[in-house]
Amino acid sequence: MSVPVLLRQVPGDTVIHRLWAGTKLMCVAVIGLTLSLVPSWPMLGVGVALLLLPTRLARVPRGVVPRLPWWFWLVLLLGAALSLPAGWGAVLVYLRLTALGAVLLWASLMVGWTTPLGEIAPALARLGTPLRWVRVPVDEWAVTVALCLRSVPLLAEDLAVLYAARRLRPSRRQTSTPLFEEVVDVLTAAMAVSSRRAGELGVAITARGGTGQLTAHPARPGRADAVALGVVIAVCLGSVLLL
Repeated sequence: MSVPVLLRQVPGDTVIHRLWAGTKLMCVAVIGLTLSLVPSWPMLGVGVALLLLPTRLARVPRGVVPRLPWWFWLVLLLGAALSLPAGWGAVLVYLRLTALGAVLLWASLMVGWTTPLGEIAPALARLGTPLRWVRVPVDEWAVTVALCLRSVPLLAEDLAVLYAARRLRPSRRQTSTPLFEEVVDVLTAAMAVSSRRAGELGVAITARGGTGQLTAHPARPGRADAVALGVVIAVCLGSVLLL
């Protein structure tokens, strides 16, 4: 089982890579909010156009796009089939919502492909500065998000190793092992690997000065960030008014 390139930066030095992480997060938030409020096909086309340009500018290779398993497409077809008794209108609504989810996922992946994970937490902490006035633990939330993002690629690799090891074992028919016991074994191994990874990550963070270092980053938005965010807001607002 191959591990898709999720939440891992694609090497490069393009204008998209050099944008501040907070700018990319705000662009994703603006696109997501606009499409959620007006989930029409023309607006979805605008969202795709807004993502195509930075994808080309960032020179994201096709190889980083995750290959979805066959059962995923089967579930989508099953959902469309269940909507069919309610009429073609229900099927169109289902397809439109599916396309909306795909566009939002694309936007989120663009942030991961063009941004080092170490810049996400400082950007979230800076964006949440107004919340500090009402004593919201912004830094703690930013650290939690950063640790989750750092753990996902590691956990995906470990699960791939567990899956490969499981395939090397004799089949259940040969060992007469109940399916329930096999599931328990796999879940136990996954929990053990996750606990080990969490311990290693905690030791590494402590050695580097604690969790406070995760939100300390000198990056600041620049002129290019203002232009990029302004273009996204202008296109989304103009599309809502015109479409």
